[in-house]
Amino acid sequence: MVTGDRVSVLEGQDVWTIESVEPRKTELVRRGRGGRNAKVLVANLDRVFAVLALGQPPVSLDLIDRLLVLIEASGMSPILVLNKLDLDGAPTMASEFKSLYEGIDYKTLSVSAVTGDGLEPLRSEIMLGASVLIGPSGVGKSSLLNALDPELGLRTHALSRKSGGGRHTTVSSRMIRLTGGGLIADTPGFSDIALWEVVPEELASCFPEFSGPASMCRFRSCTHVEEPHCGVRTGVEEGQIYESRYSSYLKLREEAVAAAAK
Repeated sequence: MVTGDRVSVLEGQDVWTIESVEPRKTELVRRGRGGRNAKVLVANLDRVFAVLALGQPPVSLDLIDRLLVLIEASGMSPILVLNKLDLDGAPTMASEFKSLYEGIDYKTLSVSAVTGDGLEPLRSEIMLGASVLIGPSGVGKSSLLNALDPELGLRTHALSRKSGGGRHTTVSSRMIRLTGGGLIADTPGFSDIALWEVVPEELASCFPEFSGPASMCRFRSCTHVEEPHCGVRTGVEEGQIYESRYSSYLKLREEAVAAAAK
């Protein structure tokens, strides 16, 4: 079982016994270590907040795209959260990311767990249902939850001085009911963002901005890699699709092809 699973229980005198686990409506899954098994992170949630840091640990467009594709493949709705807005240069970086991703209809929130900037819009989103925070270690997921609900008192750590990366403070997933409303799963950070069972032919559907241009492809089975008269590649050339997004697609497709061949 994972956080978010719905179960039927039998109440005893001193203990509760799980009798059955209901079928999952949604699940967020990535490839586990070694690439041979699936790692289910959470199940039966409405939305996923992909949390990145504006500074340390470093964020990249490739990392953001991997998280968004991971969420798209799960069938859940992603919201991008850019934390550490208080750091030097962070507002400029946030503005650039926000312009890019809101340009392809991803809701993007810039926040600071330290100063409280942007927390109210985040709180409003979290109160709408059951959701989860995911992202690498050190981006401030637990700090954000503490800022939203100080009564939680979740454990946090500073970044590693040696590597500049995050250190695991959340060691297992758990569902938290916030005082102001909303259920949120706090999950351990992870750095290996590899897709699980996303076949190469389905990957383009995880890039929503490809949909319109893809309808102009000459071939229905177009991979958007080297075929002539490809609407997606034309979209990149004409500036309708960001080059960084197309580059992420090519990298992920290459990984999906390699995984399918194993």
